[in-house]
Amino acid sequence: LVALDIGSSTGGFSHCLILGGAEKVFAVDVGYGQLAWELQQDSRVVSLERTNFRHLEFERLGETVDLVVIDVSFISLRLIFPKALEFLKPGGTLLALVKPQFEAGAAEVGKRGKVSDTDVHERVLEALKDKAQELGFLVSGQTKSAIVGKKSGNVEFFLWLKKSPKFDSNAS
Repeated sequence: LVALDIGSSTGGFSHCLILGGAEKVFAVDVGYGQLAWELQQDSRVVSLERTNFRHLEFERLGETVDLVVIDVSFISLRLIFPKALEFLKPGGTLLALVKPQFEAGAAEVGKRGKVSDTDVHERVLEALKDKAQELGFLVSGQTKSAIVGKKSGNVEFFLWLKKSPKFDSNAS
C-alpha cells in the first residue's frame, strides 16, 4: 500500500499507516519541523514539508497512491478534494477528517471556533459529499470521530470516499 498523508503535521496518520503495513507514505504539510523524529528516520516515509498540497506537482511523488488520508486545518476540504483526486489510483480510497469549524459559514461557528449545532454538522457533511460526488468520488460512508478536536473540543467526522475504478481524468 502506498499512501498520501495530506496535512501530516506530527505524523499521527502516517504512523498508523506504517504500523498497518504501508510500504510508503508521502507526508505532506505546509509547515516544517513537526514530523516526529521516528518518522523522519523511517525510509518508508517521504517527508514533503513546506509544501502547500494544492500546488504539489505530480512529479514530486512520481506515482499515484492507493490511499489518501487528510487532516487539514484552516482550509475547506472542498479545496483539497480536486487535487487529491489527481494522486489517487482508480479504485483508491480517500479518508478525510472533517472539521466542521473549517467547513461551516462564519455565522455558524461559535466562540473559540466551536460548532455545536448538529444541523450544521449534517449540512457540512452533505455539502462535502455533494462536492465529492460532483468530482467523481463514490461516497462509501461517514462516521463520528471518537476523538474531539484538540483545541476547540469540536465533534469531528470521518468521510470515506472511493475513486471510481472507471474514473477518466480527461472526462471533464
